[in-house]
Formats: sequence, C-alpha cells, structure tokens
Amino acid sequence: MIGKQLEINNRYLILIALVASLGGFLFGYDWVVIGGAKPFYEIFFSIDNIPWLQGWAMSSAILGCLIGVAVSGSLTDKYGRRTMFFIAALIFTISAIGTGAVNNLNWFIFYRIFGGIGIGLASNISPMYISEISPPSIRGRFITFYQLAIVLGILFAQIANWLIAHPVVPGESILSSWNGQTGWRWMFWAETIPAMLFFVLVFFIPESPRWLVSKQRFDKALNIFTRMRDSDLAHNQLNEIKTTLSLTTDKISFRDLFKGKLAKLVIIGIVIAVLQQWSGINVIFNYAQEIFSGAGYSVSDMLFNIVITGIVNVVFTFIGMYTVDKLGRRSLMLFGTIGLTFIYLLLGAGYFFQLKGIVMLLLVVLAIATYAMTLAPVTWVVIAEIFPTKIRGLAMAVSTFALWAACFVLTYTFPLLNNSLGSYGTFWVYGVICLAGFIFIKKTLPETKGKTLEEIEKEIVE
Repeated sequence: MIGKQLEINNRYLILIALVASLGGFLFGYDWVVIGGAKPFYEIFFSIDNIPWLQGWAMSSAILGCLIGVAVSGSLTDKYGRRTMFFIAALIFTISAIGTGAVNNLNWFIFYRIFGGIGIGLASNISPMYISEISPPSIRGRFITFYQLAIVLGILFAQIANWLIAHPVVPGESILSSWNGQTGWRWMFWAETIPAMLFFVLVFFIPESPRWLVSKQRFDKALNIFTRMRDSDLAHNQLNEIKTTLSLTTDKISFRDLFKGKLAKLVIIGIVIAVLQQWSGINVIFNYAQEIFSGAGYSVSDMLFNIVITGIVNVVFTFIGMYTVDKLGRRSLMLFGTIGLTFIYLLLGAGYFFQLKGIVMLLLVVLAIATYAMTLAPVTWVVIAEIFPTKIRGLAMAVSTFALWAACFVLTYTFPLLNNSLGSYGTFWVYGVICLAGFIFIKKTLPETKGKTLEEIEKEIVE
C-alpha cells in the first residue's frame, strides 16, 4: 500500500452529491420554464381569456408533485435511492419531450402532471440520498447543494426562455409568430439535455450504503463506505448503522409514523416543511407582477427586478451553504424566521403608507436574501437528517408531501388574500406565520450539526 488513504474522500463525495443534486436542478428548471412559455402556449391553445384554464395549466404540475411524493417513500425504501433516480430522470425526459410536442391542451396538462411526478420524486430522494452518503462534519453543506441546484435550475430556465424567444416583429400576431408556434416548444425541449445527462451520470454513483445495510447487504455497503472514507471509519460507520437498525426490526407502516416518539419527529418535519412555503417568499416569484406593480414599477422595470431577485437568490444560497455547518441548522432557522417577521412588518408598512420605488425593492431583496440563506436550504437539511434510517424514506415523503400541499395553498390563496387584505395585510399575515415558526423551532428543534445520523437518531428518539 502506497501512502495512507485519506480519512474522507472529499472529491468522490462531492461528485456523488453533485450528480444527486441534478434532481434539484431539473426540479427548478421544470418548475419555472412554464412561466416563459406561458404567453405563447396560452394563445396557441386559445385559453388566453379563460382564467380557470390558465390556472389549471400553470398549477397542474403541483398535482403531479403530490403524486410523486406520495409514492416516493415506499418505492424508495423498497427499490433503493439509485433506482428511483433513474426513474425520475426518465420522467423528466419524457415529460419535456411530450409537453413540447403536443397540439392538444389535455395532453399538455397530462405531460405537465407527469413532469410534476418527477419533481415530487426528486424533491424527496435527492436530499435524502445526499444526507445518507455525507460525513457529519459537512453533511449540511452537501445537502444544500440540492437547494443551490434548484435556484440554478430556475436561473437557467429564465436564461433559456430569454435566449429561445425571438424578438417580436411589429404587426405580427403571437399565434402566427415563431414564438407562438415553435418557440414555446423548445423552451420545454431544452430540459431534455440536463435530464438525459442526469440519467447517464446516475450510472456512475453508488447506491446509498445505509439503504444497503437496511437490506442486509453488508459487504456491498462496506465497499461503498470504504471508497468514501478511511477503512477504519468505514467499518465503524457500518457497525453503528447495523446496531441502530437492530433496535427497530419491525416493519414501519404509515400509521406507525404518528405513534410514540416518532410522532414528534414527523410533526417537526411537517411543520418545518409547511413553514418553508408559508413564509411567503415563493409568491414573490409567482406573482412578481402584482408585487412590483403595487410598489410602483412598470412592466419593463419589473422584468429587470426579477433578474435581480434571481441573482440574489443564488448568491445567498451560497452563503447558506457556507454557514449551515458552522452556525448550525437551528440557529439559521431561528434567524430566518425572526428576520422575515421584521422584514414583512416593514414591507407591509411600506404598502400601507404607499411607499414606492427603491425602498420597496430593497425590502423584497432583503426578504429573498434572508430566505435563501436560511429556510430555503436548511429545511431540506433538517428533514433529510432528523428521521431514523428505518423510516427515513416514508417520513421524508410525508414531510415533502406537506411541503407541496402548502405550496399549492400558498399559490392559490395569495390572490384571495391580496384582494381582501391588500398587499400590506397579506405580508403581515406571512409575518405572523414566521413569528409562530420562530416560537415552534425554538421550543422543539434540536441542533444536529456535526453529528452522525445514528447519533441524531439516538438523541431524538431515545
């Protein structure tokens, strides 16, 4: 043997985490690409004056997300994380091709729902897998690769839409234009490139060693652990997982998640997942026109502001990645919730007193920055590591299902709240939710940085 093997093979682990994070990139791309295609496919399908069909076409992917999350837990625990990566990559590819190829609205919606299933699978499997292959000291940073991939997917979708769309020819109708007939199709087809890349790269990453141990495939799990870290560390890790799993040999059902000490963990996971959505940031991306026009910006200024918010989202996600293993999960979640509480108080006051321009833009940017470095990435870290190995797939599926259900409620209720309470009242409601989240986290969420998944399990469950 020449030289001593490094304790942790960082290069190998980073490559694995980056491949797994491609699920998040496709999630972000698929979620946002429809926004750029919206003005064109609505006219192509003659629904530009039918609000309920516009809403259905836009939100149908959420139904697919809920389906994907609902089936991901049991399938992931039965067939493994890697197998489900292959399935998710195929779904993204087929959905992208199909959505761009159809000439019928019903088939368009079918493929959007089908793509949503891929989003649901990816949003559950990717952070779970990364948490299971990552060393305790850098696990938080590795899981935040997933959130970074999401925001990069969003940014790339916006760039792709901008590059694909042709300049509008004066006097030419949208329906007869290249954008109206073909351009919107290429916006969806462009997703096939990262989707097929994801499918190919999954061949080069291993199955989760923790899942292999749960299936009594100890030799294969040890071989994978040995590639990731020093041989002694690999043996210790394997023995720790075997000991932990031996304490819970009974098969876990959905009902068991809400019994005894496990119920506390599942409730924490659900509440934090819902809080990530009900903190209100996503409405800034979904309803940018209403929010920025209410702050006095024109349409052209609004588009520029969206670019600013997108860049801020990416930059502060990097900051979240850097600080999650230094400051800790609980500290960042507390900072995020109380920070958003005060920002929403000021933002609501700005709308109430009809402030315009740069002040309102800065408050919106500050809210996005706070969210991007705290609740956005840390939520995925927490729900990927607080659950015991035996129930991780099913429990994460429940939490992620709650997240997507909360996303649907948030998206659906914003126009209603904005209409009845005004912009100021709506953001004050989000501020109250963030304050309640701060209290809940302070009372219930333990700090998990720097601990193995087995140590976390012993501390929380026992």
